[in-house]
Amino acid sequence: MHIHEYQAKEVLANYGIQTQPGTLVYSPDQAVAAYNSQGSTVCAVKAQIHSGARGKAGGIRLCRSNDEVRRAADEMLGEKLVTHQTGSSGKLVQKLYVEAGVDIDREIYLAFVLDRAKQRHVAVASAEGGMEIEQLAQEKPESILRISIDPASGMRHFQAQELAFGLGLGADLVKQAVATFRGLYKAMVELDASMVEINPLVVTRDRRLIALDAKMEFDDNALFRHREVAELRDMSQEDPRETAASDHDLSYVGLDGDIGCMINGAGLAMATMDMIKLSGGEPANFLDIGGGASPERVAKAFELVLQDGNVKAMLVNIFAGINRCDWIAEGLIKALGVVDLGVPLVVRLSGTNVEEGTQMLVDSGLPIIMADTLADAAQKAVAAAQEKGE
Repeated sequence: MHIHEYQAKEVLANYGIQTQPGTLVYSPDQAVAAYNSQGSTVCAVKAQIHSGARGKAGGIRLCRSNDEVRRAADEMLGEKLVTHQTGSSGKLVQKLYVEAGVDIDREIYLAFVLDRAKQRHVAVASAEGGMEIEQLAQEKPESILRISIDPASGMRHFQAQELAFGLGLGADLVKQAVATFRGLYKAMVELDASMVEINPLVVTRDRRLIALDAKMEFDDNALFRHREVAELRDMSQEDPRETAASDHDLSYVGLDGDIGCMINGAGLAMATMDMIKLSGGEPANFLDIGGGASPERVAKAFELVLQDGNVKAMLVNIFAGINRCDWIAEGLIKALGVVDLGVPLVVRLSGTNVEEGTQMLVDSGLPIIMADTLADAAQKAVAAAQEKGE
């Protein structure tokens, strides 16, 4: 789960992280009033959407007068901001954060992320702040510092010091830096965050460390432990199909292709999407229906996929291990009795009772295109989508 910048700053302030005074606003008049109340000549007017790279897309404006603030707010509110992370559809700007300006001496990149291979948290930092970490990794990989943190002991004082000195912070800033680094780590662990990113963390000319931006992501599976975090969810920033899928315990991610996918198992879903692309097609979604394939669950999965008007063919690829292919076939037949598919359907079954399940689908009389292998299924789905599009 993602949260907005202003929310992340409110959360991190409870862990001793310094931020600039800011106000959430919903109109140009509120933006001007917020600017005047801050007593700062310069302010930043920031679009609050779930995306990075807002500055490059015009979603962060530095303003020095009431007219500039009003113009920036008027131009952003109600418009869709398109960044390289949002895709071409962009995200609707419904609120802004007006933040007091600060006299910046230098900028630092800082993040805490999960290293799943090592099963540890990792602090990732660079003295080249203000740049995206992907760009840093490509252009200046030597500038990136990494410190692996033992979960049993947490971030030790000496590790935070090592990070501070590695970033070239002076002796006068080490105490602040240690408190900031350990505060961020504590927030990540206590709130079950999967990522905390401060970019940039700035050093001011009066020698303070301030989080000028903040991004936090949380483990959805742990939200039941943190009701105060779950309440920060902004569903207006989410794909409505993904929201509906999560409400039914389905894993769905919308993509830009025209072949709808319904798979059981994340690994098989990834392999299926790869095979579609190798066959010359483009998947319209990632959809993992999990271990269950009841008629109701299958019907809901079909509905989610078919909400995408770009879908020209459906590919169902099921490996029955815990389940049985005949149960899955029964679920498909019942679901197709209540769902108006409207596009070609390719089905590939494998695993327990595959012969029985396949025969049930053949005998059903439904217009199902059967496939024997994953490659066969992908090729047939691509061909069906191309024919449908002609």
